[in-house]
Amino acid sequence: MKIQVLGGHGGQARGFSTTSFLIDDILLMDAGAVAGALPIEDQCQIDHILISHCHLDHIKDLAFLCDNCFGLKPVPFQVHTHHTVKQIIFDHLLNDIIWPDFSKLPSVEKPTIKINGIEPEHTFRVGGFEITPVPVKHPLDAMGYIIEKDNVAILFTLDTGPTERIWELASKFRNLKAIFTEVSFPNSMQKVADMSDHHTPQTLAKEIAKMPKDIPIILTHLKPNYREQIMEEMKSYNLTRVRILEKDGQFFNF
Repeated sequence: MKIQVLGGHGGQARGFSTTSFLIDDILLMDAGAVAGALPIEDQCQIDHILISHCHLDHIKDLAFLCDNCFGLKPVPFQVHTHHTVKQIIFDHLLNDIIWPDFSKLPSVEKPTIKINGIEPEHTFRVGGFEITPVPVKHPLDAMGYIIEKDNVAILFTLDTGPTERIWELASKFRNLKAIFTEVSFPNSMQKVADMSDHHTPQTLAKEIAKMPKDIPIILTHLKPNYREQIMEEMKSYNLTRVRILEKDGQFFNF
């Protein structure tokens, strides 16, 4: 699998974009940065979109993606997310108030986007991928995803605090090649991290003990204003299989 990091940070500032990963050019994992990161012709090549949860930094570019590809794409973007998140997107983003409802444009018969409600732990297949959504510890039915293709599996927790079930399931995937997970705040902000269901370096260090052994771990979602502090704190734990995402735009091949 080829993974392009369109955005890998927990906030947006100059040089830092919010969460969005493009897999093999056709599968998008979250929509925090796709419209600003890809040429429009490449945006139109995306077939399927996985949304982890409803927070703005993970869904905002659904609006601009639809706007950019409106009338240019012969079939709709197929979005897959929890039923709760689906309803929130229609209630608060594509609601004909904040932004047009592109599930009805150009027409109900030929929309720009279709949002499909999915169930946790019900594996489904799209575009050559086998995808297992798993609940994680984050608000409003957030899910991570284990994605398989050609005997390679990659795990994305997306936003989460300390969690359990995704690690229980991950241990069953003998073809797991990488774990993308998050660390958002420095240790001094542990209370904020706990309240918002995110990790600090100290909680992540404990979380790693739950993860499958010897699998590379890539850390994303660092808050741009605390990035240097988080990086320094992570060094003190001497976690040899852990690397911090260097910058948006990176490619990984597994």
